[in-house]
Amino acid sequence: MSKTYRITFMALFAAIGTFGSSLLWFPAGIAKAYPVQHAVNVVAGVLLGPIPAVIIAFVTGLLRNLLGTGSLLAFPGGMIGAFLAGYLYKKMKKKWTAAAGEVIGSGLIAPLIAVPYAKVLMGTSVASFFFIPPFIVSSIAGALIGLFLVTRILKSNVWKG
Repeated sequence: MSKTYRITFMALFAAIGTFGSSLLWFPAGIAKAYPVQHAVNVVAGVLLGPIPAVIIAFVTGLLRNLLGTGSLLAFPGGMIGAFLAGYLYKKMKKKWTAAAGEVIGSGLIAPLIAVPYAKVLMGTSVASFFFIPPFIVSSIAGALIGLFLVTRILKSNVWKG
C-alpha cells in the first residue's frame, strides 16, 4: 500500500470517527460513550495496523474535543483500544482478536488509566469502577459493529492492503 493511499484512508477513518460520533453517542455518567469510535478502531486496526489506528484515534479525539463533541476521556479510551485491536490482529490474524483487543483496551484498561487522568485534567475523582460500565458498554457495541464491517470489507475483496 502506498504512503499516500494509507494517509488518505487514515484521514477518511478520522473523519468517519469524528462525524459518526456526533451522530451516535449516549451519555454514561461523566463520560460519553461513542461506539462509532470503537468500530473505527477495529476496522483501522485490522486494515491499517496498530500505529495508524492509534494515530486515527488520537486525531479523532482531538477533533471531537476541538469541536466540543467529545471529552478528554476520548484519548486514553480510543488510543489504547486502537493499539490493542491492531496489535492483536497483527499477531493472531483473526478478526475477532481485533474486537477483543478493542474491548480489553477501551473497556478495561482505559478506565483504570482514566481515574488519575480525570483527576488531573478534569478535576474529578471517581473510582475506576465508575468508568468501567460505560466504557465496556460502548466498546462492546462498537467492537461488534467494527467486526461486522471489517468482515464485510474483507469478504467483498475491495480492500487492497
